Amino acid sequence: MKNVRLSLLLLVAAFGFLACDNEGPQIPLGEFESGVLIYNEGAFGANDGEVYHYKGDDDVSADVFERVNNRPFAGLIQDVLEHDGKTFLVANTGKVEIVDSRDFTSLGAVSEGLDITRSLVVYDDKLYISDWGAYDGDFNSPDSYIAVVDNLSGGAIQKKIEVSSRPEKMHVLGSRLLVANAQNMDIVNLEADTLLNTVEIKGIPAKFLSFEGNLYLYARDAANVYFHRINTNNFTVQSTIEIALAGATSNLTLGRNGEVYLLTSTGWPDYDDAVAKISLPQAQVAEASIFRGSGFYGIGFHPRDNHIYVADNNGFQGNGTVIILDESGSELRTLPVGRGPSGFVFK
Repeated sequence: MKNVRLSLLLLVAAFGFLACDNEGPQIPLGEFESGVLIYNEGAFGANDGEVYHYKGDDDVSADVFERVNNRPFAGLIQDVLEHDGKTFLVANTGKVEIVDSRDFTSLGAVSEGLDITRSLVVYDDKLYISDWGAYDGDFNSPDSYIAVVDNLSGGAIQKKIEVSSRPEKMHVLGSRLLVANAQNMDIVNLEADTLLNTVEIKGIPAKFLSFEGNLYLYARDAANVYFHRINTNNFTVQSTIEIALAGATSNLTLGRNGEVYLLTSTGWPDYDDAVAKISLPQAQVAEASIFRGSGFYGIGFHPRDNHIYVADNNGFQGNGTVIILDESGSELRTLPVGRGPSGFVFK
């Protein structure tokens, strides 16, 4: 009987081993595949933009790009995007650095032919990079474009698609690229890499948001904010939520249940800044200020712990600070970061 029991135990153990083995080897996460990436724009003229890595509590790693690649980033970081194991660091000084998302080692760059680069999206193994183009004599941007690069590891620009002045954030919808510009929204045909048409937008367009299956384009003016619902069939404005809110900036993030956290500012000389909470479902300001300060430069919402991250540039007098809040606006923690912190990538 003991031999029978022993045989059964060995059989069960063998099956257990095979079941575990069939799952394949467990590949550990890379150093930068967890936590929060904090991108710091850097100071104008110094071109000292950098990425910090926050792993929890007080664990913040500085100057990730330089530490890993043994050279400074040497630019002003405008935006950061992750796609399929690659992280794209967009500098408004006219370049895109591409690194491995696991360990931040350099994979390539787009370093020639760009001017004032703003953002980036990926479609069909191509990079689409929004760029204001060079300023004219009056500091206008009449030659704005979307640069097309046929390699996800960077390299030469294959084409520049002329678009309306000062393109910012973009959104891929099927084979169409929606581009938020200074005064309107451009529609680009990604199959031909050509501009299809331009849609007039009330307010200054800034960023696309997705909520409950709907796509919104956020825009603002001095007195109001607008959430334009985009018809995803014909790419027109289907409806608009208009909410009175003075001093709204282009910086906002989507939280839970349709709550939008948005930075407001009185501007020069006081720079009385606040985090406002807006309810999209109720189409109203839930709270005009859940947190106040000065020098607010970016905002993000961590979907895992439901915390709000506010980037404070401290007036560009030295390095900045990240302030972590709960959803009611209570301060939980502050983090020392680099110059001009402005955005986050949550892992």
